[in-house]
Amino acid sequence: MMKLLWLHLLVCIYAPRALCTKENPRQERHQVMHHNRVKRGWIWKEMSTPEGQTRFPYRIGTLRSDRANGKYVLQGEYANTIFKVDELSGDIHGWETLDREKKATYNLTALLVDKSTMKTLEPPEVFVIRVLDINDNAPVFKQESYNASVPEMSRHGTLVTVVTAEDADDPTMSGNAIVQYTIIQGQDKFSIDKDSGYIYTAVSNLDREEQATYEIIVQARDSPGQIGGLSSTATVTIHLKDINDNFPRFTQEKFAFDVPEDLRVGDVIGKLSVIDIDEPQNRNTKYSFLKQMFEAWFYIKPNPQTNEGLLILKKPLNFESDNKVFKMTVDATDYSIDVGAARPDKRKSLTEVVVNVLDVDEPPEFTKPFYLFQVKENNKDILAGTVTARDPDVAQRSVKYFLKPERDDIIITKSGSILIKKPFDREASDWHNITVTAEEIDSPTKKSSSVMVYIQVLDLNDNAPELTYPFAPSVCENVIHEQVILNISAIDKDAPFPGMKFTFSSVGHENNFTVKDNHDNTASIKVKNGVFNRNEAKFYYLPIIISDNGIPSQTSTNTLTITVCKCNEKGEFTYCEEAGKLAAVSVSTIIIVLVAILLILLAVILAVLFVRRMQSTSPLILGKNPAEIHEQLVTYDEEGGGEMDTNSYDVSVLNSVRRNVVMPKYEMDAGPALYAHVQKPNRTGDMFSMVEAKKDEADNDGEELPYDTLHIFGYEGSESIVESLSSLESGSSDSEIDYDVLNEWGPRFKMLADLYGLEHLEEFPY
Repeated sequence: MMKLLWLHLLVCIYAPRALCTKENPRQERHQVMHHNRVKRGWIWKEMSTPEGQTRFPYRIGTLRSDRANGKYVLQGEYANTIFKVDELSGDIHGWETLDREKKATYNLTALLVDKSTMKTLEPPEVFVIRVLDINDNAPVFKQESYNASVPEMSRHGTLVTVVTAEDADDPTMSGNAIVQYTIIQGQDKFSIDKDSGYIYTAVSNLDREEQATYEIIVQARDSPGQIGGLSSTATVTIHLKDINDNFPRFTQEKFAFDVPEDLRVGDVIGKLSVIDIDEPQNRNTKYSFLKQMFEAWFYIKPNPQTNEGLLILKKPLNFESDNKVFKMTVDATDYSIDVGAARPDKRKSLTEVVVNVLDVDEPPEFTKPFYLFQVKENNKDILAGTVTARDPDVAQRSVKYFLKPERDDIIITKSGSILIKKPFDREASDWHNITVTAEEIDSPTKKSSSVMVYIQVLDLNDNAPELTYPFAPSVCENVIHEQVILNISAIDKDAPFPGMKFTFSSVGHENNFTVKDNHDNTASIKVKNGVFNRNEAKFYYLPIIISDNGIPSQTSTNTLTITVCKCNEKGEFTYCEEAGKLAAVSVSTIIIVLVAILLILLAVILAVLFVRRMQSTSPLILGKNPAEIHEQLVTYDEEGGGEMDTNSYDVSVLNSVRRNVVMPKYEMDAGPALYAHVQKPNRTGDMFSMVEAKKDEADNDGEELPYDTLHIFGYEGSESIVESLSSLESGSSDSEIDYDVLNEWGPRFKMLADLYGLEHLEEFPY
């Protein structure tokens, strides 16, 4: 009966729920009995073991089951390697050292199987082996070394920096991961909060000038209050930042300088050196004189790079009249200093400064920086003014004066008087600027100095007024009476003065025009008698007298040329003579034109004389040998119109005939010819035909240049009845040319044959 119950119980546990339902009263009864009994199976939940064990094997825990005849098996993480189980007892042992910081828990599965069949007797059960922490890790700082800074002279408790260390141990296990900080080196100057790691100043007199850097060692320890806690250290380097807490100090109690009296204003006399132990950015030394009277002569400028005081000259020195020695007390301080941090007994530094003025041979000094004189124009040998210079040295040497550069119209005397030797014309230049130099006499150095002298030329009324510009009025021939044809004005080269007036009037009585003074420095030209006749006069000349009211009064006469023009019905000019352009020509303009004409005539005369001289000294071309020029002859008929004597030919043709020589045909040269070449004829033939052919050839050749060095009249043309005017080689008794051949050329050359034939040689010995 009991076996059946156990069998039914197992079937209900492992079989589907459909086999054990409430519909079976017997089964329901067995379930009630099952719940009333103690549950069989695993009787543990979790195991644990400390980390770091080194004796193997070490017992971790035991598996328990109420089933008999079974053996225990482990599965899961590191089963049968790190963790092993005894098959019979169920004891679990560890075979390696565990590190909680690497792995804190291991998940394993416990099995109970039949020893013979290896069938599962209990369902698999997952359990955990937890590694318990031990204090085996020391706190570790995030940095091996720290750098921090804090202003010097900071108050006690000023925050400097913070350090942090971390412990890898379990923070829930007996304070293994709790860290506390302490300073083990430098605790006399700095302190640290043991829990947070904040570092503070422990004193208020940290002076950078005494010690600029501090190095402290901070320790971090875990397991506070327990024996055997672990620790580590870190180095913290603390730099003190400089503040302006030190006053400057002079390096010397006395400074002395030798200064020449000619030292320029603004130059440096000397340097006052100080020491300021603060860093350069906190050095702001200011210098001052204890007595303000010396500020008129000197001032001290701090050098921002070196912090030195530059003593600079403010006023020119004079050895002869001023102090030869200056003794001053100078104070150096820093107004931007942190007074609360500075030492009160060193707030100022004083020194004595001595300036010795040295005598220098100086150039002469003029009494004024410049001189201004006034002279009237048109005056000569007058005094413009006097300049004065003296030697400022003790020797009081004499000086001499001279102009640079020298001028012929202005001179200066030994006493410095400036004389005008030639009259000035204000209208040409109203200012004359000169430089006067004064030089020491009997001085080895010949010191000199210069000054500017400005001479203003004052105006005199020496110029008569003139018309403003050349007026050229025109008037219609049918103009009405009293009509204004022009308004004129005047100018004066002299300087204007208040109340200057010009007066206009005409010369004598003018029947046709009237000059009306408008009393405002202008005048109107009016027609007195109108209706002009251009046939009688096309131009009228109106002399106008212009006077000014200066002292003395000046007067000039200006002539207006008035042109009478043709006009239409509207009074518009339709035609005016060109001569009207010459209207209102002043006397000065006429003089200029006449002078120009005379110069032109003189130039023409000189040119003619020069040409004649050249002709008299040059050889005449006609003096050449006829044999040299007979090839360069060009004939022109200049006997008048109607003659056909414009034929050009080569005279060498005639010469060749005269010599009774048969010439070969002319061969054209490959190069360009200067004139047309002639084909030499035979002894027989018509000369006229040959000349005409060569004439046409020359007329049609547009590229050849005429070679007319001489003009001859050797051939007069077929229609000319004038005998030849040429005497070149005519009738010479020593001629070897036979001119009888001309009789064979026809009747056109009969005249030449008669003149040059052999039968006439005795009649013409020349």
